[in-house]
Amino acid sequence: MPSQVLNAFTVDVEDYFHVAALSSAISKESWPTREYRVERNTDRLLELLTIKGVRATFFVLGWVAERSPDLVRRIADAGHEIACHGHSHELIYRQTREQFEEETRRAKACLEDIVGRPVLGYRAASFSITRASLWALDVLIDLGFEYDSSIFPVRHDRYGIPDASPRPGPVRARSGRQIAEFPMSTARFLGLRVPVSGGGYFRIFPYWFSRRGLTQINEIAGQPFVFYLHPWEIDPGQPQIRAGMLSRFRHYTNLDICERRLSMLLTDYSFATAAEVLRQIGVLTPR
Repeated sequence: MPSQVLNAFTVDVEDYFHVAALSSAISKESWPTREYRVERNTDRLLELLTIKGVRATFFVLGWVAERSPDLVRRIADAGHEIACHGHSHELIYRQTREQFEEETRRAKACLEDIVGRPVLGYRAASFSITRASLWALDVLIDLGFEYDSSIFPVRHDRYGIPDASPRPGPVRARSGRQIAEFPMSTARFLGLRVPVSGGGYFRIFPYWFSRRGLTQINEIAGQPFVFYLHPWEIDPGQPQIRAGMLSRFRHYTNLDICERRLSMLLTDYSFATAAEVLRQIGVLTPR
């Protein structure tokens, strides 16, 4: 039986060549010449979600939206929430405030023009809202976003705010204003906070481990979790990029079994969009 707690299922719509772990081997100038696989992989996820009767939130990269507006429309027409994943997939703490504001405004406007309704949610490339880039929350508020899902309460070489709250709720920006935050989900194992919210963790850890952590969040903490995946993670046929050993391990491990695990996950838990879950628990005002 699926868990009775309603959780958020999310997809970060980007292609394999956008990934930060492979950025040392793939220049942004080469993106337009790379094999473009995001449409077929996202359509496959849409088929699976339709079969399972799940509505999800798709955080769409502006670079993809500008090239594939019909894909964005297909996602929205299937009843899913369209949210923003920035434009260039640049890590926020490598940008100036002006650069971040300009490209996020561009991505949000593009998505809203395509679907004809407000885009409420945002997720940073590689969860790059950290202590060094908390100023980004004020930019999100200024641009009209109602919630963020970028903060990862763990230690990592690329992201994370280890002492951040693991519970969804309002977070205070430096200006004193607040925005709703749906932090990436973690569970407790042997007293340690462990990421169990999806992506590479979902592929690398055995399924029983992810399931135990997610069930802990639902049944012991009594909280919803947020799960995330990228379309390229169900694509074992994608081009193999020469990169460092750690980057290749993070990117390519278990691509061939991810879709099968995902099908089990969608049966084992109840899911909705991030905005729906945040409204249900009173973090967002109902519309």
